[in-house]
Amino acid sequence: MAEKILKKLSWLGHDCFKYSGPPVIYFDPYELRQSDPADLILISHEHFDHCSPTDVTKVQRPDTVIVTNPAAAAQLSGKVIVLRPGEQTTACGLTIETVPAYNINKQFHPKAAGHLGFIVTLDGIRLYHAGDTDFIPEMKGLKVDIALLPVSGTYVMTAAEAAEAARAINPKIAIPMHYGSIVGSGADAKTFKSLLEGQLRVEILAKD
Repeated sequence: MAEKILKKLSWLGHDCFKYSGPPVIYFDPYELRQSDPADLILISHEHFDHCSPTDVTKVQRPDTVIVTNPAAAAQLSGKVIVLRPGEQTTACGLTIETVPAYNINKQFHPKAAGHLGFIVTLDGIRLYHAGDTDFIPEMKGLKVDIALLPVSGTYVMTAAEAAEAARAINPKIAIPMHYGSIVGSGADAKTFKSLLEGQLRVEILAKD
């Protein structure tokens, strides 16, 4: 089943992914080059490269549901559900759980800010979008099938730290993100994959 979900998942650059549905889901829409209507938009936190109201309006329709944290919600309008780490909701027939996302050795994403990672259950498969985070203790208790993990360093985990996180989470499939736009490059994604060779399946998605 994880393979079926993977086939519907597109990387649109940076931390932005689209699940083609149904329902159609965008994670952290940023610098979108497409405008397919969204049923659900998940926004991890308020930084401009994750909460981009201009990009949200490209795919938002009157019945689109947005799930995000309080600071990002303040920049948005429409059907917005506000969550904090450790909470959950149901939207578009899906269960959406939030998990913490924060830095432990830098100050860009403090734990107190309440930034989010998301776990969405799709046809029984648990898809984890980590948001902007380091390898944090809370990851060790996660049970997910597909993990989207930042790998670029600077503001988030390095590729090596992300590989440690992937080993702790042990998903069926790990997918690198947070590179090729603000910071990081395809080399980070390749390093991440090479560090997990023979241990975990890593899929580097081509940018759509």
